[in-house]
Amino acid sequence: MAISEHAEHFHDLPVFALVPALDEGAALPDAAEVAWKIGLDYDSEQTFEQRWQQFLDRVDTERVRALVIGAWWQDEQEPAQETVELITAAAGRLPALRALFFGDVTYEECEISWIQQSDVTPFLTAFPALEELVVRGAGGDWDGNGGLVLTPMRHQALRSLRFESGGLPAEVVRAVGGCDLPALERLELWLGVEQYGGDSTVADLAPILDGLRLPALRRLGLLDSLAQDEIAAAVAHAPVVGRLEHLGLAMGLLTDAGAGALLEGQPLTHLKSLDLHHHYLSEEMQQRLTTALPGVEINLSEAGKPDDSWRYVAVAE
Repeated sequence: MAISEHAEHFHDLPVFALVPALDEGAALPDAAEVAWKIGLDYDSEQTFEQRWQQFLDRVDTERVRALVIGAWWQDEQEPAQETVELITAAAGRLPALRALFFGDVTYEECEISWIQQSDVTPFLTAFPALEELVVRGAGGDWDGNGGLVLTPMRHQALRSLRFESGGLPAEVVRAVGGCDLPALERLELWLGVEQYGGDSTVADLAPILDGLRLPALRRLGLLDSLAQDEIAAAVAHAPVVGRLEHLGLAMGLLTDAGAGALLEGQPLTHLKSLDLHHHYLSEEMQQRLTTALPGVEINLSEAGKPDDSWRYVAVAE
């Protein structure tokens, strides 16, 4: 599943791209009524720093509620550290910011596992009122330096956290589990494959599955994993599941073994929805799930062949 389209809405707001609006002399919308996107086209003559300064100069940033950051590089990929520093340095001018999407980049601009990320902890420390954080990409530079980092911390306001990647580092998974996030209602991790840095194990998910640091969690997605069966088996007995409204185990290599373990665990009839799309379940198991969970909305789309010897996760490279 290649990401081919940019976000059109974020944080319940329409996305408005600062570029090309500024270059075309177009009227700018009310600062509080859109999610502002700042990024570079592949042939941009401006640097990200210059575009960011234009945003600060032209928009009433004290009323901005949501930011979407696109590509921050021009001809060659660059690590994100300087861009993170640039944004967080302006935190005092963004007192109303509640949502940040860092890395709204399609595959035509850069494959997801080639996006060179860095330490994103400063977003949480610089914006203590932030409610939603989405980060796409996890890789380092071509020499293996850098990459996505998160330091365990306490954040009082964060309600939604999503890491999109073709390979989420184990250190990041453990850091999420080590964070105290009392307001977090939604957590989504695209775990990916080891080839692209996704080296976490089911054991790394234990602090998330016990839910002790996530008392408000209602939506959990542990997605895009080669070990989807093992994750399903762990989820089947996880304390956090009893309080969930939505559970996602999609985009990975889920087979009848994992789905069977899920059904043999704790009851799931309290769920409003169960997302298993992109799976390798037999028709018999799909029917068993539907019969066992009659009141649950189950997404069983994108079914692969159970006997297919070449199975793949939805998002890798």
